[in-house]
Amino acid sequence: MKNIIKKIPLLNTIATYLYIKLSSLFCKFEGSEKYWETRYRLDGNSGDGSYDNLCAFKADVLNSFVKERAIEYVIEFGCGDGNQLKYAAYPSYLGLDVSSTIIRKCQALFANDVSKVFKLMNDYSAEKAPLSLSLDVIYHLVEDDTFNAYMRTLFQSSTRYIIIYSSNTDMQQKIQAPHVKHRKFSDWVAAHFPEWVLMEHKKNKFPYSEKDQTGSFADFYIYENKSTPEDVSKLFN
Repeated sequence: MKNIIKKIPLLNTIATYLYIKLSSLFCKFEGSEKYWETRYRLDGNSGDGSYDNLCAFKADVLNSFVKERAIEYVIEFGCGDGNQLKYAAYPSYLGLDVSSTIIRKCQALFANDVSKVFKLMNDYSAEKAPLSLSLDVIYHLVEDDTFNAYMRTLFQSSTRYIIIYSSNTDMQQKIQAPHVKHRKFSDWVAAHFPEWVLMEHKKNKFPYSEKDQTGSFADFYIYENKSTPEDVSKLFN
């Protein structure tokens, strides 16, 4: 039935609108952090981007990057329900999230994997890694203060690379959930962390289709710190 609806644009648009309206009744938006805690507590997941073909696409890009550059330690800001992480090949990993419910679930899910550690964002203690990740998070940071704080933490956490998987536009969709706000984050990076240079923009293998509302509006944006060694030491002291 779901596939049939997707093939009929009008029905799919109506179904999406009704889904957003009904979801808001059971998971009322009262701020980004509270939204995700409530969603996970009600057994919701991290969304379509962490499953099926989009999950496989992301895993392929990330695992290839980690292997090619011999990355030993990865920090992710917004680990979500851990489904994406099942397909990751990271030697050592720290996952952070605002939801205590999902941190407990991830700790249980990966209880036998000593290479993975999970902590609440409030317990983040300025750990640093050669690679930091932000996957399907930025366009969920609705409040400006939340967005600014998150971005500063993200860019101060890495010593070499940052990979962002997100939309990168200020244009909003006609039908959009209350927990979504698209942002031109690349302008923010250029203004606040100019030493970080975009080394690659990798477009999504499954781009968003407004016609049948499948795929993702997120692409990969890979940043590298171009500071001199002396400049880098100043940033983290």
